[in-house]
Parts: sequence; C-alpha cells; structure tokens
Amino acid sequence: MELRKAIMLLPHLMKSLIFFATLTTFTFTFTPAAADTSTFLYGGCARIKYSPNSPYESNLDALLTSLVNSAAYTSFNKFTLGSPPNDVVYGLYQCRPDLPNPGRDCFACVQRALSQLGVLCVDSCGGAVQLEGCFVKYDNATFLGVEDKAVLLRKCGPPSQGDELARRDEVLSYFLASGTTTELFRVGQAGNVKGVAQCVGDLSVGQCQDCLGEAIGRLKTDCGLARWGDMFLGKCYVRYSTAGDHSFGSNGSSQDDEIEKTLAILIGLIAGVALIIIFLAFLRKLCEGKDGK
Repeated sequence: MELRKAIMLLPHLMKSLIFFATLTTFTFTFTPAAADTSTFLYGGCARIKYSPNSPYESNLDALLTSLVNSAAYTSFNKFTLGSPPNDVVYGLYQCRPDLPNPGRDCFACVQRALSQLGVLCVDSCGGAVQLEGCFVKYDNATFLGVEDKAVLLRKCGPPSQGDELARRDEVLSYFLASGTTTELFRVGQAGNVKGVAQCVGDLSVGQCQDCLGEAIGRLKTDCGLARWGDMFLGKCYVRYSTAGDHSFGSNGSSQDDEIEKTLAILIGLIAGVALIIIFLAFLRKLCEGKDGK
C-alpha cells in the first residue's frame, strides 16, 4: 500500500517538474546572447529622396536583393546598378569574418541591417547601418574605394587602473604593425586587454592602414584612460576592452542556435516525461493486480 501511495503522488510531482522545466527553458530562451551580432550600433540616411516607382527605386531594390543574396556566400561584396548619371546606385555589405556560422550568420545580419534601413531611411537615396556583426551602405554617389575617416560612433568606458593602459597601447600598436598590414580584419590581445579592428573591403591596404591609424589616434585622444573604447569611422573601426568589461565579440550564439538548443531541451524533457509516465502506469497496473489478488 505504501508503494501504491507513493506512485499516486508521483504524477503531481511530475506536473511540478514539468512546470519548473518549462519555466527554466523559457528563461533560457529569452535570455539575450552576449554581443548579439544583430545589435544596432549606428545608422544614418541621405537627405535626398528618390521618387516612388522611379528607375532609381527599381535599381535600389535590385541592389539590396543582390546584397542579401550574396551575404549567404561571402563576407564582403559590392555592387553598382543602373545607368549614369541619375539612376545609378552603389552599395556594399561587410560581415565580421569570425562569425560562428559565416554564411548563415552573415546572411541573417545583412538581412536584419536592410530591414532597419527600410525603417530608418524611407525613400532616401542613401543609407548606412552598422550592427555588431555587419555593415551595410548604399548611395547614389559613388563611395566605393574612397576613404572616409569621419567619426560616426565614439564610445568610451570608465577610467582604467594599473598597467591596463600600457596593455591597451600594445594592442593598438599591434594593429598597425607590419605583420598585420595586409589584413582588413585584425584581432589582438595583451594580458586582459583585447582588441579588434576592421576596414571595409573596398579599401586598399594603404587606405586601410591610414584609416586605422586615424581611428587609433582618435581613440587614444578621446577615450584617454578608459577601460574600453569604440571608434567607428566611415570606412573602419577599432575597439578594445579590458577584462571583458565591454563585449564586442561575435562568439555569442545566434538566435537560430538558441532556438535549436531550446527545441532540443524541450524534446528531451518531453521524451523523458513520457517514459516516466509509461513506467508509472506499468507500476500502477502491477500494484492493482497484486491488490486484486
């Protein structure tokens, strides 16, 4: 009889377990990943507007479609569509090359950037958006292969302590060292200070070096002793962080990865609960059979 009472109580215990597991699962699902590649950093639009249903609008639509389609296969591309002088549209996109799943994540990031441009830059002849994982820009004036060292975003953290400043300078100097000058994407670390730098893919090696030098100089001047800093210019950026104070990595799980993990957890829980219920039903029948005897 004691066994039977215990078995009768188990379904109530299982309900509590299922509720707790579901609560835990949904808490996991809605917890945002650190340094989400779709996080918005900055955006801007041209003041000039194009006419609806114009040839320029058709060319722009075709350009944006080309950008997002290409992003599934390569981390950078540029396009020019239309006939001069009035209907030409220029555009490019670029993703961080260290994304966890380059093709899928780059495609998703560019798609997200274009959706934000559609909201920010309605009927604008030009626009640009920088997300954590990618950069997208289009315009009716050519900018491809042209340097742009205008400051678009500057962020600085609280003051640093100890020898952190020396380590930061070591990382920033590495970005300009001869061994890295041919790379458009550069990552460095000195102690607990990490840094990342990237130039837009349409720049030459010399232009990239010049842009990064400008960004590093401004970063040192504007952020001073800060524990972390971001400097985004028109065609490059430099970022550094001390002891993970400011996350700019791309190794956080993408939304699709989180969904897949959540589904796997749910399927495992459901399968486990189903097996336990079957086992309990079997035990109950055994107990009822013994009581009948």
